[in-house]
Amino acid sequence: MDSVRGQRGIHMLLAAEQEAQEIISNARNTKTARLKQAKDEAEWEAAAYRASLEEDYKRKVSEASGSSGWNVKKLDEETEIKIQRLKDASSKVHGDVISMLLKHVTTV
Repeated sequence: MDSVRGQRGIHMLLAAEQEAQEIISNARNTKTARLKQAKDEAEWEAAAYRASLEEDYKRKVSEASGSSGWNVKKLDEETEIKIQRLKDASSKVHGDVISMLLKHVTTV
């Protein structure tokens, strides 16, 4: 009778050990699945963030190059205005300069 009880006890222990191994195996599989899911989500979020940064960079480059073209046009206009002012100023004093040069050459 004791041997039957002992046998029953051993079978119960083996069954409990097998059940514990199944629980641990299921827990490991669940943990692995969760880690994979978390990794996939992190990669997706990183890609989305990278795309957002890339979009911001492209927008800023576009804005900078657009304003750069505007600056070039504005500088060209300002340069033309200054050149015209210099031409006007030189034409006003042109006669006086020629008179001074002629006086200087004829008196020497």
